[in-house]
Amino acid sequence: MSAATPARHASPLAAPSARGKSKLLTVALAFLFGSLGAHRFYLGGLRDVYGWAHLLALLAGAIGVASMATGAGAPALNWTFAVAGGISVISAFLAAIVYGLRPDDKWDARFNPHGKPTRSGWPVVILVILSLLIGTGLLMAGLAISFQTFFESQVEAARELSQ
Repeated sequence: MSAATPARHASPLAAPSARGKSKLLTVALAFLFGSLGAHRFYLGGLRDVYGWAHLLALLAGAIGVASMATGAGAPALNWTFAVAGGISVISAFLAAIVYGLRPDDKWDARFNPHGKPTRSGWPVVILVILSLLIGTGLLMAGLAISFQTFFESQVEAARELSQ
């Protein structure tokens, strides 16, 4: 009976559903292709609704920015689409930070229960730092552009009233 027991325990480890997920690969996917939802699809498969939401928001953002550049469409709708794309990009960097800072034992408990224990190294730390730098820069640039556009519209409205 002892010979049958290891055989039963070996089969779940070989199953595709029991494969562990790499923390470094997840953080890299979130950093490089997170706005496409690549990290979500890697962790949850193609049925991950949030992965598709990332992809659709990025597509909407591209349409909004292109419409603003060409002057087509309603400005409010173009801004709404552009903001959706911006949120997708910034949230991808935030996901890289959150996944990178998750303790290895909690990562293993959630995404790598039967695999080799995860040991985060310098590549994960460097990607988290880059995500902080780029994500914060993009967020500040987005806020500055939004405030500038708002104040310019207020100045234009005041000029129209004064004439």
